Amino acid sequence: MALVTPMTHGEVDYQDLKKLIEYHIQAGSHGIVSVGTTGESTTLSIDENVKVIKKTVEFADGRIPVIAGTGSNATSEAITMTKLLANSGVAGCLSVVPYYNKPTQEGMYLHYKAIAESTDLPQILYNVPGRTGSDLKPETIGRLAKIENIVAVKEATGDLSRLPLIKQLAGDDFIFLSGDDATGFESMKQGGQGVISVTNNVAAADMAKMCELALAGKFDEAEAMNNRLMALHHDLFVESNPIPVKWAAYKLGLISEPHLRLPLTTLSESAQPKVLKALQQAGLI
Repeated sequence: MALVTPMTHGEVDYQDLKKLIEYHIQAGSHGIVSVGTTGESTTLSIDENVKVIKKTVEFADGRIPVIAGTGSNATSEAITMTKLLANSGVAGCLSVVPYYNKPTQEGMYLHYKAIAESTDLPQILYNVPGRTGSDLKPETIGRLAKIENIVAVKEATGDLSRLPLIKQLAGDDFIFLSGDDATGFESMKQGGQGVISVTNNVAAADMAKMCELALAGKFDEAEAMNNRLMALHHDLFVESNPIPVKWAAYKLGLISEPHLRLPLTTLSESAQPKVLKALQQAGLI
């Protein structure tokens, strides 16, 4: 799951972070992504990114695997972040497609190749064109899968037609993780291995159970649970992520404040009833 980074008056709240990690361990979450998009990686300094990740590992204390968000639109910075976490205890790294500068497919291939060659840590590719402005094509994912420590992709396009092609090009051992809650269940039904979820921040036990059922082939039960969460899957994106999910976590008492760093702002009053209704439909309030 893609963990929010709790903040109080703009500063990381490590007491709330520890509380959040305990919540996820008790709820049965299968893994934590620390300082990904949902964790506001782009507004944290490199030092803050590294500290939050290391604290997450410390608080998890081996009870749940922690994946580090280490992506950047500068290859050198992504390598620096990755190297700083070499002996931190993270299970691997999640590295987003370089954003804003819109590299070619060859540029993306060389970017990820350079990162992978700089470390022994397992690498997860992260494709989210709606955020980055660039689409890591299945053919490029297939090329990258041949590099030994590139082991998985987080696909956040929501386009399920890509899944079988990526599986075909990357091989059976390559892991496909959905990065889109709304289509996560369907991706597992088609052979995906899980969801790096935003919804999981506020519905951890239900998301963990839904994934377990889907991966066990119990699709009817999994679908029933997923349908109850569908409003959350959609409405946690009524404004830019992680604005709605931080507000939802605050309403549930999981974090002390719904603060984000500029240019992100707290969920607007007009959007709050929609998120509140989604929480109610999920049976969380």
